Amino acid sequence: MRTKKLLTTVAVAASMMLAFTGCAQSANNANAGGGGDSGSAISIAYSEGGTTLDPAEANDGTSDTLVLAAYDQLVTYGTKEENGKRVSDTATIEPMIASDWKVDDTNTVYTFTIRDDIEFQSGKKLTADDVVKSFEHIKASASASFLYEMAAIGSVEKTGEHEVKITLTAPNHLFLQIIPMYSFSIIDMDLVEENGGAEWLKQNTAGTGPYILDSWDPASEAKLHVNDKYWGEAPDIEKVNLKFIGDASNRLQLITKGSVDMALEIAPKDLEGLDGKDGVVVDSRPSNKVLFFAMNNNIAPFDNEKVRQAVTMAIPYDKLLTDVMKGQASEMRSSVASSTPGWTDKGNQAEYNLDKAKALLAEAGYPDGFEFDFTLGSGFPDWNDDAVLIQAELAKIGVTMNIQNMARAQFLDALAEKNVQAYISRWTSFVNDPGYHLGLLLVDSGTSNYANYDNARVNELWAEAATEPDADVRNKLYGEMQEIINVESPWGYLYEYNIAVTHRDNLEGYTSYPDGLVRFAQLSKTD
Repeated sequence: MRTKKLLTTVAVAASMMLAFTGCAQSANNANAGGGGDSGSAISIAYSEGGTTLDPAEANDGTSDTLVLAAYDQLVTYGTKEENGKRVSDTATIEPMIASDWKVDDTNTVYTFTIRDDIEFQSGKKLTADDVVKSFEHIKASASASFLYEMAAIGSVEKTGEHEVKITLTAPNHLFLQIIPMYSFSIIDMDLVEENGGAEWLKQNTAGTGPYILDSWDPASEAKLHVNDKYWGEAPDIEKVNLKFIGDASNRLQLITKGSVDMALEIAPKDLEGLDGKDGVVVDSRPSNKVLFFAMNNNIAPFDNEKVRQAVTMAIPYDKLLTDVMKGQASEMRSSVASSTPGWTDKGNQAEYNLDKAKALLAEAGYPDGFEFDFTLGSGFPDWNDDAVLIQAELAKIGVTMNIQNMARAQFLDALAEKNVQAYISRWTSFVNDPGYHLGLLLVDSGTSNYANYDNARVNELWAEAATEPDADVRNKLYGEMQEIINVESPWGYLYEYNIAVTHRDNLEGYTSYPDGLVRFAQLSKTD
């Protein structure tokens, strides 16, 4: 057997992410210690307050971050220096709750040694039983169960008081990439059951993480303090206050006045000239967060490939980058981001060419154009501007795009029904791997395949790649998938976002991850 030894001190293990959660107060922390009035504190302005504290159900940025502040996982991602900035190294998996692990020669049986010095915030000692029960919760969840299957987890067994064996249904290169995610947090399920079960977990935390959630009101704020009994390296920041401010201009005002230490989701137009002004640092980095114009492949006329291709040729890509994103995004040329291993733009049909678009519509049987409903989710100013620009260009080829505005919560519910005719959506793949990205979004069984794209060969290639151990061979398979998707054009590729974080110049330690989430335990503040 090959053994994975402790690679570094578990300082990085304290990584945490802000997440959008959804209720009033987290309660189980009476025995978890400290966080008095002394020590360093930071405030961060977020656009939303989150929906749930259940790690297996969290699926928005604020919820995810709060979960990662309060919980740990079996393993975590490494970090590295790149161009003078700290970034994640998701190809390197490091110990966290598991001090080491080994895998058998079939690459299907992983045996994890669980640290024996970890306490939950409730005061209970963590054992292998808690790992097994946590994975059972994940498997039974509505959201994370797909990730459980994607990781090919067959069984999770206790093989000692501090040892767990996870057996995969087949070799799967994504397994160790997926289990560091917040969805696979280790939970004090005994405490959860004592308090009535999973419903309680939506509003309370039961983890071992470096921060304790004191209060949470998704309409206004959340407050956390450091876990004095944390088993890993103590964070420098003792208190974290989150302010939920829906208006981006108000978040901008708070950061420029120094009323908060960090602000997220500042509009691109407001970032111009802001770096270095009034003590503000703009940390803008390329990411794998993409924005696409999705056309429902099950609803006419978007069940016609030529129609979809025509739409992609009427999108004013350059205007989106310059007029809307003001240089805070780059061109998107494939269904995965250009920073993703195995990326290719072969087969890409997209070019701004209205004459070709009209010709394709005529070939598809729509010489006079057509009319369709476009659903615009609220919350992101660039989406509004993008929609208006695209609407104007489509009108030039006889296509009427009816923009229907919808509140974000209703928009997400509508997408889940998979019957929205057309929409804009952004996506960040927390695992920077084409198998993860395509498996969720463009394989027939993908839980986020809201545009109903379905190609038998793409599905077949994805399943083949999932069990292929050789990265070069996998990337060829993923390349073929992308080429097919690029030709069939279920999406119009709008752009790849930069992740831009604004913070005061005395805040240090920000590290960028593919998920775009801030880890509080990595931050420090100078006087």
